[in-house]
Amino acid sequence: MNILASIRRNSLGLALFAVLTAGLIAVTHQLTEHTIADNIVTAQLNAFNEILPADRYTNDLPNDTVMLNPDPLLGSAEPVKAFIARKEGQVTAIIFQTIAPGGYNGNLDLLVAVDRDGVVTGSRVISHKETPGLGDKVDLQKSDWILSFAGKSLDNPEERRWKVKKDGGTFDQFTGATITPRAVVRAVKNTLIYFKQNEDALLSR
Repeated sequence: MNILASIRRNSLGLALFAVLTAGLIAVTHQLTEHTIADNIVTAQLNAFNEILPADRYTNDLPNDTVMLNPDPLLGSAEPVKAFIARKEGQVTAIIFQTIAPGGYNGNLDLLVAVDRDGVVTGSRVISHKETPGLGDKVDLQKSDWILSFAGKSLDNPEERRWKVKKDGGTFDQFTGATITPRAVVRAVKNTLIYFKQNEDALLSR
């Protein structure tokens, strides 16, 4: 009887502990859920403001989005999200989530901001698997190479010059690493081509 009573007490204790733990987790989740969401929005806004000046928009940029149909120019076989910047009700820029296929170690994920005149205001590589010390120089934390796209359009340089210098183009490549910058240059150029081909639809949203 003593053994059975002990088992019952232990079982009840474990059950109570499980209930209390589950409750604590639920309460903690509720208390931190909004904080986490706010931190994500803040980080997203900081990234956007690096490639698109904050005075270019007055809307809730992270939540003003559109899903674009799959298109090879955006490097994805899946729908792609774009963020619409507006000021006084007018679309001032589009921030594209673009994929650069063909990096040395796989695809690279980019953000490319294009204003209503078809000019890149900024771009960032937000995810990659490139080799440290070589292809990873596309990352702003490693070099300022990615800043070279700001102010560029399909007319500046002309479209045929949207290549790395090794291929007869305008943009620098890295010593010992041409494949990765070539892929990024091509992706930014293709984003501009996509914008040009869909300009009316994008600017009328």
